Amino acid sequence: MTASVELRDLSKSFGETLALDKLSLEVAEGSVVGLLGPNGAGKTTLINCLTTLLKPDGGTARVAGFDLVGQPEKVRASIAVTGQFAAVDETLTGRENLVFFGRLLKLSKQEARDRSQKLLERFDLIDDADKPTKGYSGGMRRKLDLAVSLVVERPVLFLDEPTTGLDPTSRDALWASVHELRATGVTVLLTTQYLEEADQLADRIAVVDHGRLIAEGTPQELKEQTGGGAVCEVRIADAATRARALTVLDQAVERDEAVVVPAPGIGTLSTVIKALESAHIEPDDLTLRKPTLDDVFRSLTGGSR
Repeated sequence: MTASVELRDLSKSFGETLALDKLSLEVAEGSVVGLLGPNGAGKTTLINCLTTLLKPDGGTARVAGFDLVGQPEKVRASIAVTGQFAAVDETLTGRENLVFFGRLLKLSKQEARDRSQKLLERFDLIDDADKPTKGYSGGMRRKLDLAVSLVVERPVLFLDEPTTGLDPTSRDALWASVHELRATGVTVLLTTQYLEEADQLADRIAVVDHGRLIAEGTPQELKEQTGGGAVCEVRIADAATRARALTVLDQAVERDEAVVVPAPGIGTLSTVIKALESAHIEPDDLTLRKPTLDDVFRSLTGGSR
């Protein structure tokens, strides 16, 4: 399958800080790839390089078939970008924002109006199309921001934490939009702090830490590879009790006040229960479940976000 984004040993430093360390990655045409990693892992630096905002120090990259360094104008003409914060003019209406950007991108007046109408309908903004965007909710602004990035159709879309700060309803609507874009053949590279988001949207996931690619695969492959099978999760809110439980079970504690124990068989559950009972520890909740991307993330990065 053709790669829409292809990186080979891409490197970028800021002084003595190595943000990208010979990172190699391929994003197949028409796919959604989720880029995960702790804060400071290099995700935003990578997006800034791929969108020509930063020039890499070494390695090569091709986006939509064009060389990142040698053909930056052609790369820019092939990509759409939605950053972490909505970049719309609050004094303009939603429709006016779309028409404005359409005209900037050299659409005729009629083409800009027609395209704006289609995007307003597509993102369910038609009822508020002629209201100033300063009155839009956060979710509406994010949808408008995504619509703005699609005023001119481009084969590659970069989404840098697109659902930050959105309520669940707005988040679900944006997820649906990404699914629709993928169905039309658009290639999407998505950075996110929300592992559920990557699980829902991505065909493949790339995990980056300290500027390096440390794992790659489908969500299921990563769970099977790193999760080690089912896990028994013990939730204990009280810190002192949780500390005693850690000693009893000799396992690591999660950030969300949970103790996770690998569970190669269903007998693990009874073993955990017996161990806690013998120590007179009563958990707030105890479940046996399959591994999640949270478990994968913690295993690969040491638990940091």
